[in-house]
Amino acid sequence: MIRELCHIVVKPGTQAGFEAAVHQALAIFKRSKGCHQVELHHVIEKPEEYMLIIHWEKLEDHLEGFRKSPDYQEWRGLVGGFFAQAPDVVHASAVI
Repeated sequence: MIRELCHIVVKPGTQAGFEAAVHQALAIFKRSKGCHQVELHHVIEKPEEYMLIIHWEKLEDHLEGFRKSPDYQEWRGLVGGFFAQAPDVVHASAVI
């Protein structure tokens, strides 16, 4: 199991719309092979910032499966207009 960790900065004043779009996008992730869980965390100290954490079975499920699918384009269509800058994305695995 790996985690996709996305640091997202949205345009000021668009938080509610962004959160609604991510909620709508949950169905996209649920149908994606290898996706087990999606979490959206709002950064308390910085109102325009979020951490999106997606649990994937394998790295390939994200990079080869989801990212190269029409579902990725649908996801970006829902949320991309809210981004103040490109999200910073890394992948991690638990060690402890």
